[in-house]
Amino acid sequence: MGALDSQIDALYQKPLDEFTAARNALAKTLKGADAAQVKKLPKPTVVPWAVNQLYWRARPVFDRLRAAGERLRDTQIAALKGRNADIRAAGEAQRKAIADAVQQATTLAGESGSHPGADELTRTLEALSLASELPEPPGRLTRPLQPAGFEALAGVPIQAKPVEKARPGKEGPGKAGRPGEGGQADRARERERLEAKRRAQATLHQAEAALDRSKAAEAQARAAWQRAKEQVEAAERSVAEARKALKD
Repeated sequence: MGALDSQIDALYQKPLDEFTAARNALAKTLKGADAAQVKKLPKPTVVPWAVNQLYWRARPVFDRLRAAGERLRDTQIAALKGRNADIRAAGEAQRKAIADAVQQATTLAGESGSHPGADELTRTLEALSLASELPEPPGRLTRPLQPAGFEALAGVPIQAKPVEKARPGKEGPGKAGRPGEGGQADRARERERLEAKRRAQATLHQAEAALDRSKAAEAQARAAWQRAKEQVEAAERSVAEARKALKD
């Protein structure tokens, strides 16, 4: 990594309200293409900025998030290819990693006075978890993301499990048909069953992710309420002290 890359990384680690001034100051120290590159760096919105802080200041949490998403993708692909795979366990592990990342990112952002929306933060972290490739360099995310979910696996072929051939003499009257007809129908039914299962798993995954986002939003709302309550109490104490001073 060159000196300029290190300086750009440092920009994305700064408090959000310092980004623009720091970027412009850095650009003034450079010339030519380097200066033009820095001037064009987009300022992150609050959610991607919070995710960047997770990468820079809580790397193990970020890495666990990415690893959990990769395991879930591998498990989903294995199931679609007809191999045994525990999708539910992998999904639960990924949701736990997302919840931990949301909590840590919210805490880090709060230390700088920023408060990203819980729902948008959760969606962005879920998208980063499931992405096979990051849309922007790690630690330099500038925009919120939307999770692709099971749609990202739409191109993976569904492999039906082999169907046991019927033994001679087991066909009922009039059921013999032409050679190969029974096997083709069985394979078609198996593919339909697997496709229905995939749709059901996608629905379950989306519902569970929505529940996690709602819980994160509730936790953030409770924290905001607590902060507001403390501010009201402090203001009431100030008013009481001022009134007392007037009486004295």
